Amino acid sequence: MPKILIIEDDNTFNNMLLHFLKRNDYTVVQTFTAKEAIEQLEFHSFDIILSDLRLPDQDGLSLLPILKERNIDTPFILMTAYADVKTAVKAMKMGAADYISKPFVPEEALLVLQKILSSGKKDFISRKKEKKEQPKSGFYWGNGIASIKLKKHIDLVAPTTLSVLITGENGTGKEVAAKTIHEKSNRCTGPFIAVDCGAIPKDIAGSEFFGHIKGSFTGAVNDKIGCFEAANGGTLFLDEIGNLSYENQVLLLRAIQERKIKKIGSNIEIDIDIRLLSATNENLKSAVENGSFREDLYHRLNEFSILIPSLRDRKEDLESFAYLFLEKAALQLEKDVTKISDEALQILFQYNWPGNLRELQNYIKRATLLSAENTIEASSLPEELTLSKYQENNFQFGLKDEAEKAAILNALSIAKGNKSRAAELLGVSRKTLYNKINQYKLT
Repeated sequence: MPKILIIEDDNTFNNMLLHFLKRNDYTVVQTFTAKEAIEQLEFHSFDIILSDLRLPDQDGLSLLPILKERNIDTPFILMTAYADVKTAVKAMKMGAADYISKPFVPEEALLVLQKILSSGKKDFISRKKEKKEQPKSGFYWGNGIASIKLKKHIDLVAPTTLSVLITGENGTGKEVAAKTIHEKSNRCTGPFIAVDCGAIPKDIAGSEFFGHIKGSFTGAVNDKIGCFEAANGGTLFLDEIGNLSYENQVLLLRAIQERKIKKIGSNIEIDIDIRLLSATNENLKSAVENGSFREDLYHRLNEFSILIPSLRDRKEDLESFAYLFLEKAALQLEKDVTKISDEALQILFQYNWPGNLRELQNYIKRATLLSAENTIEASSLPEELTLSKYQENNFQFGLKDEAEKAAILNALSIAKGNKSRAAELLGVSRKTLYNKINQYKLT
């Protein structure tokens, strides 16, 4: 298990990090001051140091020259609640491996940790580079009709100042879309702060949004910067916005309208300059109609809307996504798996994908781990996928005419007109497919 040294004086956040990292199979040692951390480093070795910027005895950045002086080359990650790009750049120049901004986004933190741990495996990475080109940076959007439309909408709205409401099912990539909008905007050098509104308890929402000053309430042992101030000059992404309580919607609306905030316990107004992006898998129009979501807030958030299509509506891109996830999984798991068998692909195409891209990525990663050879076979896929192949009749043309025609056209589209390939995807012989094409006059 990779071993991580935490340096964080906030007891609550330190404990949260401890439990989060342990759940993700890391060994963790907690320290609360720079002095404690240095003492640990004198007697123990670690794979990663995760340090807060603001420590009670000295600045987190000041640890970097100390580590260098003592020939400690453990990768150092800086955590800062201020999401200050200048500080992050300074840290990298001083030798930090990376930085993580607060509010803390678990998925981002795991990616940073995994990236640093994998970058230490130089021999393995160089072997992979000899075999094939590494995955390109950024996100692959796909080349199907639904994917192209999505990308056009993102490219269109990104350079503007409009607030964007991103909708779609769980696992479709709403946060990835938000990050892409930020990266293509004029604010790309500013911070991108993501907040899961569904995880904010009702009684501390004001502190999470706007921050607080020390002593403003029981438990406020330090000053805290909220996500609005942390995102100043950049983009604030409010995920699962539909889960906000009505009272918290009022708080949010006032800040968006006035572009000013007050920390809890303070009378000083702070001007904020943010681009607001939000996302939900809820039907906010229905929520407005039934009175559970404020109409004025809905219109503030929804100056432009983007619907992320489900994977069911992007089947023509499914094979490309599967291979993209395979490449990433093979690199991460140190497995020489490069192919997906036709039978396995057929099963992937016939599954309904309620969990969308996230579910596909998880299943491909699992299959990569289980594969003994260089190809993912059907036997490496979980039962929920292989059983669905038979539960859905394996496309034995028991469907009604219109559904049958739609399935054939979909398979031909995915196969780019190759009838042999389309027949494989449908699980029928070429002869049967040709007869059906003639029957429905699809030529």
